[in-house]
Amino acid sequence: MKKLEFGIMTFADMAPETIPGKGISAHQRIQNLLEEVKLADELGVDVFGIGEHHREDYSVSSPTTVLAAAAAITKNIKLTSAVSVLSSDDPVRIYQQFATVDLISRGRAEIMAGRGSFIESFPLFGYDLSDYNQLFDEKLELLLAINKSEKVSWSGHLRSPIHNLGVYPRALDGEIPVWLAAGGTPASAIRAAKLKLPLMLAIIGGMPANFVPFIDLYKKTSAENGRSADELQLGINNHVFIGENDEEIADEFFPHYAQMMDRVGKDRGWQPMSREQFEWMRSERGSLMVGSVEKAVNKIVMEHQLFGFTRFMAHSSLGTVPHEMVLKSTELYAKQVIPEVKKRLGIT
Repeated sequence: MKKLEFGIMTFADMAPETIPGKGISAHQRIQNLLEEVKLADELGVDVFGIGEHHREDYSVSSPTTVLAAAAAITKNIKLTSAVSVLSSDDPVRIYQQFATVDLISRGRAEIMAGRGSFIESFPLFGYDLSDYNQLFDEKLELLLAINKSEKVSWSGHLRSPIHNLGVYPRALDGEIPVWLAAGGTPASAIRAAKLKLPLMLAIIGGMPANFVPFIDLYKKTSAENGRSADELQLGINNHVFIGENDEEIADEFFPHYAQMMDRVGKDRGWQPMSREQFEWMRSERGSLMVGSVEKAVNKIVMEHQLFGFTRFMAHSSLGTVPHEMVLKSTELYAKQVIPEVKKRLGIT
């Protein structure tokens, strides 16, 4: 069996800065986030991912800045974006910043590239949303070219060309691992497979079983492009929160989760989250891994049976959950969930 990695990711949610007296400041949220990364490293978690957003309810707009700070206080954990919004950034700067994180961390940096589930960065940095797809395709092509070669020649339609220029500094040991993040559209599976990139799928709603055709498409297209099953790297991430008692942690977590989902869903036409919907999502067939250690273990094992993933990312510290609860959930995940999943899957 291929090596199986377990990670944690976060968007570093906080109460909107425009609401006086609510939640915690961006300063405090960043301090808490660094404590979360340090704990995950000390507990032996394999990977930590930090998302990029440009909204008042998330504290990280520059993942590489926070990852560099995390690199200086950790020893072993891999450090990745989750995601870098490639379409509204510049591939040269992304590579340079991650190469710097890689040097600080002694080779632990990774890039998770995606189009992002929010669009605030496009007008903020002067990009036209009508170019949404072409921007991503071109910039991904350029990022991969920079990652592969010190000197780059490249031309596209939406960015000025580069003529045999060097991009520095370079990563410590060759290329930086680049993952492609996806939400389930067939085009994303095909793109990742044709480019021979690891794929990370976010499952934040519905039933995991419904994503089997998407993963099958990735595997089938990869095979058609000359990659064996043993070469594939496939990641899955779910919303995860773990407590000692199944019902008690559900009761404590629900208000924070519903508030976050309602805030995000308001602009997308979602109905307010009910307790009944929440309970269905955390039931055996649902995607939400909230509850006891046993519940989380069962669901992760079930998803491994569905997808055969090589990396599982627990999307934690969701909404405005108190910091102490986040640390406790992290501890249970690292000390109890991961070892039991490995045991059930026959991994030493």
